[in-house]
Amino acid sequence: QVQLVESGGGLVQAGGSLRLSCAATGRTFSSYRMGWFRQAPGKEREFVAAISRSGSNTNYADSVKGRFTIFRDNAKNMVYLQMNSLKPEDTAVYYCAADTKGSNDYDYWGQGTQVTVSS
Repeated sequence: QVQLVESGGGLVQAGGSLRLSCAATGRTFSSYRMGWFRQAPGKEREFVAAISRSGSNTNYADSVKGRFTIFRDNAKNMVYLQMNSLKPEDTAVYYCAADTKGSNDYDYWGQGTQVTVSS
């Protein structure tokens, strides 16, 4: 069983920055591929970013490339999402997710943290 707890959301003005954190339980965190997703009101959940087990490989949605950075600290069982140059359209609930089986499906999810970007 894996538990994921996000933090770091809040209200920020357009152009500002936030760093989201996700704390994970489990003794084999370094074996999990990790991702961030988001869901805006009235919209479906969408992929934001993912990071490989070692942290050496990352990928991003086109909408956040160049602005967001995903990184992890396996010694601390943490994954982060640094968000810069925030836009009002980044407003959403952000979720951390873990792929613990190596199946390219995320089988564990956090409860989400709200990010609101004002114009």
